Amino acid sequence: MLIRSFLLILCLSFSVLVTADELTLNKNAPKSYFVKKGDTLWDISAIFLKQPWLWPKLWRLNPDIDNPHLIYPGDVLRLVFDEKGQPMLVRGKPELKWSPRARVKLKDQSAISSLSLDVIAPYINYSSILSEDDIAKLPYILGSDEGYNSSIDGFNLYVNGELELGKGYGIYQKEKPIYDPETQELLGYNISVLGTGKVIRTGDIDNKVPATLYVDGVKEEIRSGDFILPVNENQQYPSFFSLKPATKSLRGLIINSMSGLSEFGKLDVVMINRGAEHAVEQGDIVSVKRISPGVVETSNGPTYSKDASRWNRMANIESSDYKMPEEVVGEMMVFKVYQQVSLALVMRSSKPLRLQDIITSPVEN
Repeated sequence: MLIRSFLLILCLSFSVLVTADELTLNKNAPKSYFVKKGDTLWDISAIFLKQPWLWPKLWRLNPDIDNPHLIYPGDVLRLVFDEKGQPMLVRGKPELKWSPRARVKLKDQSAISSLSLDVIAPYINYSSILSEDDIAKLPYILGSDEGYNSSIDGFNLYVNGELELGKGYGIYQKEKPIYDPETQELLGYNISVLGTGKVIRTGDIDNKVPATLYVDGVKEEIRSGDFILPVNENQQYPSFFSLKPATKSLRGLIINSMSGLSEFGKLDVVMINRGAEHAVEQGDIVSVKRISPGVVETSNGPTYSKDASRWNRMANIESSDYKMPEEVVGEMMVFKVYQQVSLALVMRSSKPLRLQDIITSPVEN
């Protein structure tokens, strides 16, 4: 239900996004496209546009039509041009013909989504980043009715807190610290969910009576000292979620991959070292850039800096060290924002993305 509500909010956001950006068609943009099951609005717009977040400008939304942004498998989208030569997409004749009743049923069940939200739902629901002080204030597990650590559900945990009867909680452990590679500042700690449970006794801390949490789901072994958070604490979706280019001044780095890999691609989730205090917002689109390998002039001609001899690097004067350009290698959408960091979903990449790749606004200064 939460994901379905989030889909609706995100779909609606496409209908109100209006910017002054000019549309740029891909060179190989087709004249028409048959919508297939599993397509997303982002996927389709990326087929036609170099800036997929400008979808509403290409799909001239008609305010007189209910939910004009909704598109369904079987629809045919045609690329045409208006009297000013500007591109626009219109619905063509459907590949398959449906009776009015069948068509209504199809639209109720099969409208394509904006993004692959099933990928980010676990991070929206359960992932979080907390400071040492935040973690120290949370209720934690004293022990269990079994008297040992467990990786199966169906047992009771005792928690040093007064909890709300019947409320669901997530059980977490602290992961490795997160440091900003640019400043070496400690940004916080990732926390990972170990399981879930429901409160069956509230507890009375003043009288040293712990609360009781019945464990109804386990992902990893739960130990004494692990802490808990209300399940719904990290499930509050924004009331309005619009896709838009990040602020022009934004510049930062990819500092972590949630998969734990050093290289990643489309639909992977990564962390950037910019957050709310840097004016980052949910729905921001960011470009991923990489500085091309450095080149220096040597007596033997231009050489990659990494391949130049130590003598050449020492003897090299500043004027012979070329400032190589930054090339765009991908695009991401920010979907969860903390104070100093954010989580982003890789929407597309021309090559594998890496830790410490640069993130900027897709709009040039």
